[in-house]
Amino acid sequence: MQVLQPAGWPKPKGFANGIAAEGRVVFVAGQVAFDTDGNLVGGNFVDQARQALRNIVAVLKEGGAGPEHLTRMTWYVTSVQEYLDCLRDLGAAYREAIGEHYPAMTLVGVTGLMIAGAKLEIEATAVVPPA
Repeated sequence: MQVLQPAGWPKPKGFANGIAAEGRVVFVAGQVAFDTDGNLVGGNFVDQARQALRNIVAVLKEGGAGPEHLTRMTWYVTSVQEYLDCLRDLGAAYREAIGEHYPAMTLVGVTGLMIAGAKLEIEATAVVPPA
């Protein structure tokens, strides 16, 4: 896996501008803060993000991948301001679930999500290198 950082660009904080990778691709559908019983957990943004990230890691594991194989994540949030207001705690929750690996990421503000009460939904792509 190669992080793509064009010369002269400022280094991004918490994400990569691009990733190049070879191998088996694992796609993770949008994950919300569902527990294993399908109940939405976490009343605040950080708690919901933590659970959604844990769900991504669980799906990756099923595909023989881990957080270190993530190449791309897209975050859909119902409040960009709420996201910005909790960046410090959100960063800690991210590192708890994903570690110090920062794939290419996009954040999209949306007016709503399919799951009532969900504050965010995260989809991901990983590439497992050839053995």
